[in-house]
Amino acid sequence: MYTGPDRKLNRAKFIDYSLAGFYYLTICTNNRIEWFGNVVNDKMVLNESGVITRQQLFWLTKQYEHVNLDEWIIMPNHVHVIIRIVDDVGTGRDRSLPRKTKPIPGIIGAFKTTSSKFIHQNGLSEFRWQKSYYDRVLRNQSELDHSRWYIRTNPERWHHDRNN
Repeated sequence: MYTGPDRKLNRAKFIDYSLAGFYYLTICTNNRIEWFGNVVNDKMVLNESGVITRQQLFWLTKQYEHVNLDEWIIMPNHVHVIIRIVDDVGTGRDRSLPRKTKPIPGIIGAFKTTSSKFIHQNGLSEFRWQKSYYDRVLRNQSELDHSRWYIRTNPERWHHDRNN
């Protein structure tokens, strides 16, 4: 029987994270350690760990046919991404069967696991992701537009707020 402290569930119980839509996510490194590169002249310059992280973001779209990356940025200590879950994948024949889509928590779990594995294999065995992540379901075009702008301009704000 588990007797440790109760962990707060970070995902909203009333949201089905496998439904089609746009999801804004922020995934941080443990203790906000800067593992992925540097911001130089308001542009993000990825190091090897940053390149691995980018490769694993793109891997998600190959691994899960219902996942599209709408907008993303890898910052020195965190990743911002808008993931679009689509429900129009496959042919008409495929759509006659119920689709199994991996929900956002499973997708992010796969991203964290695989990126960590490859970063560790690259010699950085102390690399860790922060537990959990921030998510927001984008409910309208205005929220989507603002989130896209925020991601695109994130490097410009880095030197003013390193936790953005």
